[in-house]
Amino acid sequence: MSTLSDAKCRWCRKAGKKLMLKGEKCNSPKCTLVSRNYPAGMHGTKKQRGKASQYSQQLAEKQKAKRMYGMREKQFRLMFERAGRKGDAGEHLLQMLETRLDNVIYRLGLAVSRAEARQMVGHGMFTVNNKLVDIPSYQVRAGDVIAIKKNKRQKKTFTNLADKLKRVEVPGWLYFKAEDMEGKVLHAPSADDVDKSINISAVVEFYSK
Repeated sequence: MSTLSDAKCRWCRKAGKKLMLKGEKCNSPKCTLVSRNYPAGMHGTKKQRGKASQYSQQLAEKQKAKRMYGMREKQFRLMFERAGRKGDAGEHLLQMLETRLDNVIYRLGLAVSRAEARQMVGHGMFTVNNKLVDIPSYQVRAGDVIAIKKNKRQKKTFTNLADKLKRVEVPGWLYFKAEDMEGKVLHAPSADDVDKSINISAVVEFYSK
């Protein structure tokens, strides 16, 4: 399986915002964007970002969303096309991004980043409705029960889970009970539940050209 090998901190600097690609480091003073809040490059300038064209703004939003959720271009475009067949392309795309299993694991606070969540899912650490699911892009649905696999619960990652989850703000469409090490998808995420930092209309306009 291929991996996204580009320097993640460069992506955040390019986007001009934290994409939360490195977990705890993103919330610490060590975050590269804190000390170098300007695009990466050989010229290393701190000059004010120039006025971008409409196309470059749309491209930047698409790249930002794609990188935030850890997807490749072909995968992201196919998801957009499927979303468009369901109705409002922007609304359904955000729902499909949020209901990826790796994103759900991240939203529940069981991983510090989507990249870590993707790795954990790939290593077979979770079940959905009592069945092992090791596909990060698996789409969960309302009513699905997501649990830490029983033979993985003693791993260091899940020690003191209740204390760790106290620092996590779980979105309203999800629920997790640390004592049982399982959670549930209460309902599909609404417009109020998704990431507001993504200008989804710009993404739709980019692919609609």
